[in-house]
This record gives sequence, C-alpha cells and structure tokens, in this order.
Amino acid sequence: MLRGLRVFLWLALLVLTVQAQPAALTITTEPNAIVWIDEVRRGTTDASGKLVLTKVSPGRHTVRVRANNFKEATATLLPGRRSLAVKLVGTSDPAVLMFQQAEDAREKARDDASQQQAVDLYREAIKLRPAFPAAQVGLARLLMSLNQFKEAHAAIDAARKARPAYAEASAVEGRIYREEAFDDDAIRSFRRAIREGGGVQPEAYVGMAKVWEDKGDFAQAIVEYKKALAQLSDSEPVIYQMLGAAYERIEKPKEAVTAYEKYLELAPNGSYAAAIRSILTQLKREAAGEQIIP
Repeated sequence: MLRGLRVFLWLALLVLTVQAQPAALTITTEPNAIVWIDEVRRGTTDASGKLVLTKVSPGRHTVRVRANNFKEATATLLPGRRSLAVKLVGTSDPAVLMFQQAEDAREKARDDASQQQAVDLYREAIKLRPAFPAAQVGLARLLMSLNQFKEAHAAIDAARKARPAYAEASAVEGRIYREEAFDDDAIRSFRRAIREGGGVQPEAYVGMAKVWEDKGDFAQAIVEYKKALAQLSDSEPVIYQMLGAAYERIEKPKEAVTAYEKYLELAPNGSYAAAIRSILTQLKREAAGEQIIP
C-alpha cells in the first residue's frame, strides 16, 4: 500500500515537473538569420533556417528577425504556440544593405583597422538614410571601442533624435559613460534603458553590475548580474563567469563554484574555460570548509 502511494506521488511529481518546463520553441525563417525575442538576441538560425529555443516563457512575445539581403521583420508569438514561421522579403534598399554589411564587419572586427572599416560602412549607410537609429547605435558601439567618446555620444544623440525612446541606445550610452569613468551618468543611462525596455534590458543590467563593481559593491553587482541572466536564458555564458568572479570577491566560494560550473556547462571550450577549471579545485575545497564551520 505504502509502496503504491510512493509510486503515485513520484509520478505526480514527475508530471508536474514536466508541465512546469516550457516546451521548445522553433523559429523558422531564412538561413543564418539573427533572432531577437522581446529585443533580447537569442541566436542565429541554422543552414535550414531553423532555431530551436528551449527557454522561452509562456505568454505573448515579440519576435524580430534579420537576415542579410532581406528586410527585417517582426512577428507576434501568441501564448501556447511553440512554432513560428517568419517570412522575410528580399530588399534592394542600398541603406539597408550597407547597414547589414556594417553589422557583419563589426561582429568580425578584431583590431582597430577592421573596426575602422566597419565605422566607414555605418557612415555610408547613414549617408544613404540620415534617420537610421540602428546604424547610429552600431556606429556608437564601434566609436566607444575606439575610445572616440565624443563622436560616440553624438551618434547616440542622433539615434535618439530619430527614435526618442530607444532602450538599446540608452544602454550603449551608459557603457560609454562608464568607459569615461562617469559612473553616476552611466547608472542614469542604464536605468533609463531599463525603463524604456519595460524592465527587459539585460545589457543595461550587466552594465549596472560593472559600475557597482567599479564602486566596490560586489553584492549589488551580483543582484544585477542575476537580473541579466534571468532575461538572457543562458544565451550569454560569459555572464556566469562574471557572476562567479563577483562571488569570489565577497568570499562566497560555494556560489562561485555554482556559477563557474554553469559557465563550463554552457561553454566547455569558451575563452574562460581553462582558467576556470584551474581554480575550481581550490574553490571547492574552500566551499567544503565553509560548510563545516559551526
């Protein structure tokens, strides 16, 4: 009798667990297309044009898709749907095509020279379409990386002129201010980005975390990293590395181990993987010692 009851309870728990886990969502569109959900970049479609996402919360979502040589498209994912086909239409708009070239060049840039080439492409796109806020923000990211802060701010101002409430622009502005060591201005811009994004702006939360680290407040940085991770659905493993490092700074080795192991699970060959593996043994010893302190 008791054994039968235990089996029943175990099966009931299993059913509830499965029901609690969101089903996979399949986005179908053009090959090698970038997909955003609620303005959070979630990945790129494969050669067949599919992207399978296992962590999408129930409810209504906005899906944005961009692929080279096509017009960008936005679609609504309705509650309960676990698949969405987004049809893209080809474009010959020279400004759009130049912008797409600039985006590719920025993502591939590895040195100042290649970044400057991408800058030139963005500027060509803006010449073709002066009111092009996405191009201005991409340009601002590069100018910030090149330490051309005055020009980067000008690009953000131009983006806002065309699109006054622009969460990504505000997040990038916050990053520029942080690079200039204007921490209070950076925090204001990050908070503006979060407001403009309706609370969803992981780049701003990460930026806030870094500002708090600059101020020496690692506990508050951890709070912000966790907010970003909740919105990114494990699409940016490097934030777990940042979280682990913050836990180390406040001497919480157990939590640091958990964060680092999550990074290794998601990015076993990532750029921080070797360094993390080299310190995990010592951290685990510290965590074990922490647990046995009366």
